[in-house]
Amino acid sequence: MSRIDLIVSSPIPATSRARQLEGMFDVPRGEVTSREWHGEIDLEAKSWNVGLIVGPSGAGKSLCAHQLFGDFDLSIAWGKSSIIDDFPQEMSIRDIIDACQSVGFNMIPAWMRPYHVLSNGERFRVELARRLLSSSDPIVIDEFTSVVDRQVAKIASHAVQKLVRRKGRRFVAVSCHYDVIDWLQPDWVLEPATMDLRWRLLQPRPQLAGEIRRVLWQTWRLFAPYHYMNADLHRGARCFGLFVEGKIAAFAGLLFRPISNVKNNPSPIYGISRVVTLPDYQGLGLAFLLMNQLGAAHKTFGHRVNMYPAHPTFIRSFLKSKEWIMIGRPKITATTKPARRRQIGTFGGKRNAIFEYVGPVMDRNVAQKLLN
Repeated sequence: MSRIDLIVSSPIPATSRARQLEGMFDVPRGEVTSREWHGEIDLEAKSWNVGLIVGPSGAGKSLCAHQLFGDFDLSIAWGKSSIIDDFPQEMSIRDIIDACQSVGFNMIPAWMRPYHVLSNGERFRVELARRLLSSSDPIVIDEFTSVVDRQVAKIASHAVQKLVRRKGRRFVAVSCHYDVIDWLQPDWVLEPATMDLRWRLLQPRPQLAGEIRRVLWQTWRLFAPYHYMNADLHRGARCFGLFVEGKIAAFAGLLFRPISNVKNNPSPIYGISRVVTLPDYQGLGLAFLLMNQLGAAHKTFGHRVNMYPAHPTFIRSFLKSKEWIMIGRPKITATTKPARRRQIGTFGGKRNAIFEYVGPVMDRNVAQKLLN
């Protein structure tokens, strides 16, 4: 059990302005101003992975965090030509990629940019990734989510706690925002203002209202900068958007594919050509939700839906899914002939796998409305 006994005091200046303030607000005249925090905090009563120290500004959150966990590094050095080069040299590129994607920082083009050109949301996520790769125990982050909008804060909190629990680490967030509690799902919450320590049980994250509907091809322009391959999308693509609480969050473009073996399986094939989630919504699995719904809708009418991921992490995610089955292992076909490039799995020399949707079908009326 840890004991917190903190007293912060400072002398009151004997200046004319200080005396004027005492008179204006009827403050008793004194020589010293001080604040105190006292309490028994037993963080070893149970095993835990995620903790939260929360309260308004000036409540003593940072002081208590230092008292409980000692000095923790508040600064991270950035300055290389790309953020991936800012990570310690002893870290493998696979570990860096896993950490970035696990906190919802999936914009591969942004990984090759310097830190100073990133948005506040991108900076927040990549800083989380670097701290989560540190050897500190626990990992303590002060001013957690203070520099990002609340949508990013909630989704990033959800992504962080998933990674921390998966890695078996311990993580403590210090924040003045109570809205992260349901998303961070801390095992304990400490409020220094009252020295109240509450243990919690892990609960499902809050539900979000979503809707999928057809969108114009021009919608792709909003998502193109965040695609990890290129910004091209065939004009013939059938485009769909996933809207979260009225705002578009994810996009998928489908193309009709030639059937290479009509005799054995004449079912029409629709290939997912592009799927992208906007940065502020990454980390919730919205891309798979969108693809699964499109797969279910097409399967209702006897169509096949295929996906051709090239990204290794994306491939691993498909392998874990019960709704998709690999029908073609990753391969490279180095050819420039247009007729060969059109074959499934080649895609201009990239190492693509082939997955087919095998999940449940959708209600026929709902599927008809979605696809039309």
